[in-house]
Amino acid sequence: MTQTAHIMDTASSQYITASSPYGVNQCSKCPGDTAYYCVSCPCDLCPQCKENHVKDLQTIDHDVVSHRDKINYIPTQQICVRHPSHVYTKYCEPCQVPAGNNCQTHRKHTQIDITTAYKTKRQQHRGTIHTIRSEALFYRPVLLTGIKADVKTCHTEFSPLQSEMLTKAQNLKDLIDYVVYDLLNNVLCDFDFKHRCKKQKIEMIRHIVRLRRYEHRYVQPAFTFSALQFLSFTKTALPQIHLTLHTSQLSMTESLNKEDVMESLSAIQITERGNRRVGNQCLLKLTSGAELHQSLTLTGVDRCSHISCVTSDRVWVCDTYNLMLTDTTGVPLHHVEDLWSGLFGIHTVNSESELIYIDRNDNINKLSKDMKTTTTFIERTDSTWRPGCVYWSPSTGDLLLAMYNNDAYTGKVTGKVTRYNQSGQLTQTIQYHNTGRGLYRVPYYITENNNGDVVVSDYESAVVVTERGGRHRFSYTGHPSGSRLVPRGICTDALSHILVCDDITNTVQMINKDGRFLSHLLTKSQEMGRPWGLSYDVNTHRLWVGSLDNEVCVYRYITRQDALTDEHRPRPDGDTRYTTHPHNTTHQLNENEHRPRPDEDPMSSSTQAV
Repeated sequence: MTQTAHIMDTASSQYITASSPYGVNQCSKCPGDTAYYCVSCPCDLCPQCKENHVKDLQTIDHDVVSHRDKINYIPTQQICVRHPSHVYTKYCEPCQVPAGNNCQTHRKHTQIDITTAYKTKRQQHRGTIHTIRSEALFYRPVLLTGIKADVKTCHTEFSPLQSEMLTKAQNLKDLIDYVVYDLLNNVLCDFDFKHRCKKQKIEMIRHIVRLRRYEHRYVQPAFTFSALQFLSFTKTALPQIHLTLHTSQLSMTESLNKEDVMESLSAIQITERGNRRVGNQCLLKLTSGAELHQSLTLTGVDRCSHISCVTSDRVWVCDTYNLMLTDTTGVPLHHVEDLWSGLFGIHTVNSESELIYIDRNDNINKLSKDMKTTTTFIERTDSTWRPGCVYWSPSTGDLLLAMYNNDAYTGKVTGKVTRYNQSGQLTQTIQYHNTGRGLYRVPYYITENNNGDVVVSDYESAVVVTERGGRHRFSYTGHPSGSRLVPRGICTDALSHILVCDDITNTVQMINKDGRFLSHLLTKSQEMGRPWGLSYDVNTHRLWVGSLDNEVCVYRYITRQDALTDEHRPRPDGDTRYTTHPHNTTHQLNENEHRPRPDEDPMSSSTQAV
């Protein structure tokens, strides 16, 4: 593709004459024109392929930038509004505005170079842009679909209740006029379901448009949106961007009191059932089998007994005596020196990316995100119980700590699970079965499922699962039922599956949240040796598997559902468009709990890139 024009090459700052031809880069995946560049692949991408690239779980963590960023474009200087003979050279940090050398107002304020400020601000916004691209713009249309469904069904849901009320009113001749008047003027007018649903639909569409406009401004070419405009935009527009928009589900509950006529005719209660949520079963599905995404050889440990994910490319890994932070190259980034020794799940990571681990004195320590400060979170006070494994709960912020006791006189080993709140206070102890016998022997690893169940890998025994309140639900002892299981590393995924390493069969077994065996997800292979440690990355939906050597393998076995149909997809300009895509027919594992319900319509969506 060749055209002619009079443009300036921003990379070389040399003019190209009108007679000089120039080429437009073509997308690496389709015939479209390039607008973006994936640094991780690397490859050129058109707007539509960029959108697919950042949503695909296989490439969700890739670094996708505009071509302006690829060539490291630096915006040209702009003339100061108050001093036309000068240009903006500084950025006033307290005021968050650009400033020139002659701006007296900002002379005593902290100032940095405007180019540095520009690059810093763009870097700060990368995380927000990534969340909008890969998560918000994927989930919000699904919520919008649910709101639209409510608009269509609210009349159907309300009509039977209205009819029943009118029928009962007919049996009360002396009060019928009053009841009908009260019904029509107080109940129906006060709770107009269709109006509220339509209002939610409009709010959700506007919310998606705001997100798109924000992302559009971020990647807009510099010759139409200057550095000064960008800095001003981030100051005023960013506080208005909310990645979550809470819309409430509507429900109608009938409660009639036959002894009181008035209450029986006006007791339709309307309750708010919390914020609308999109279940992972609607968004994710199992693939036909686990696929190796990456394998890496670690330096600094001789085995990989436990893994805790920090980000998609950084994990904490330990062996018997060493605990280190590493990236996808396997190179150590940081070492923890005062580690408790043992092949247990002795560390976890909280929402602040802080490491929580068991030290050599059996205390629970917390290492700050910058890895400069270590504090004692829980100090060991009972010498008869030793901590074995820890897990930080994303749903409650609590810390689950499994402990064991070795009776020196009887030689009997027993275990228990304790729960601590965010202040380090003990709030719960889980130790005994419903019948009174002990639940655990030596808890090796501990995790929590999406429904709040506490899941423990008990030494040479079983996977023991209890409700959040402590009631025993089931114990999984292997497949087929009754066979021996030697559980090691354990984790749960976004679909509430429980994954456990079995040291007898050298497999990673998958069971559902109720203890039913589903499959041997992984078996010993050339890439994966003897599986021992597990960690599930909730952002990329990848499974990290550590072996009893220094090898770590990363697998993909979950992907996104076929996109939901949404005939009115918002565009950055606020308009809508109509799209329909064929459905993916990839074969999935036969598991009824993850199939769409009969009343759910299969839908697909496609979002125009900006």
